[in-house]
Amino acid sequence: MMDCKQATRLLSEQQDRKLSRREKLALKFHVFMCKACRNFGQQMGSLRDLARSYAKGEDKAQDRQQSRDSNPQGK
Repeated sequence: MMDCKQATRLLSEQQDRKLSRREKLALKFHVFMCKACRNFGQQMGSLRDLARSYAKGEDKAQDRQQSRDSNPQGK
């Protein structure tokens, strides 16, 4: 059975490459059984999404809107 160190390595690697069927199956089984690795995988996905939106400049529009919301009089 895969341990957490191997699982987190594969969770990271799947961001850069396609995992083999064997790796995917072993990872799915481990993540199903291990809440810590499941949380790590979700966090990796969130970080990836945030990085992509930042790269696209989507956060700049949100920052401008938040600035206006927190300082409505423009002070």
